[in-house]
Amino acid sequence: MSHDPKIHPVHDPEAASVRPSAPLVPRAASRSEQGDPAKDPLTQRPERSIPYTPLAPPRKRGRSCCCRCVCYTLCLLLLLVVVVGATIGILYLVFKPKLPDYSINRLQLTQFALNQDSSLSTAFNVTITAKNPNEKIGIYYENGSKITVWYTQAKLSQGSLPKFYQGHENTTVIYVEMTGQTRDATDIMTTLREQQQRTGNIPLRLRVNQPVRIKLGKLKLMKVRFLVRCNVFVDSLAANNVIKIQSSSCKFRLRL
Repeated sequence: MSHDPKIHPVHDPEAASVRPSAPLVPRAASRSEQGDPAKDPLTQRPERSIPYTPLAPPRKRGRSCCCRCVCYTLCLLLLLVVVVGATIGILYLVFKPKLPDYSINRLQLTQFALNQDSSLSTAFNVTITAKNPNEKIGIYYENGSKITVWYTQAKLSQGSLPKFYQGHENTTVIYVEMTGQTRDATDIMTTLREQQQRTGNIPLRLRVNQPVRIKLGKLKLMKVRFLVRCNVFVDSLAANNVIKIQSSSCKFRLRL
């Protein structure tokens, strides 16, 4: 008895390793009646919304630097004021400065004549007493001073004080010669005579502008100016005569 040979299928190893690259069933064929599950809002995760925050504008560096410079400058000025104030306070406590005192002791008129051209020629000799009441401060009287004699708005004579040093607690008597010539003085002479007849005195003004240097101990400071204003009432203006001073008062001022 013969048997028919049986043929068995042989498994292909290369065929088993190849996977289908596309789905066997198209995606559209697997949709259900409710639609595509990939687009179902219940199955999709909601997207998170991030609130919009506007960015702050960039700072202006130039303005910030300018404000810093102004602040530094103000601080330096304030510090300088404090240092100067403290220094002045310490010097005041150490030296205890006092103002000088001036007085007109004697006034002599050596020339007082009305010329043919209506000009007035005058010459005065003035004796001034200057007192330095300070115990630790000296005064250097420098060149370039000016002393003048006025009647109302007319300058009669002028001169200058000598250069000298006045020590501590010192009293110095100064002799000054002054000369002058005033134009168109006819009205001035008339006013002087009327003033003397009406009041019995003649008001004069003496002005002193004196550059000085202050000496604190061994320290010699910068040059300043003494301004002295004296109001003097005399009995008359007679040539070659010592004028009687009825009253006088002087004021002192310091100018840098």
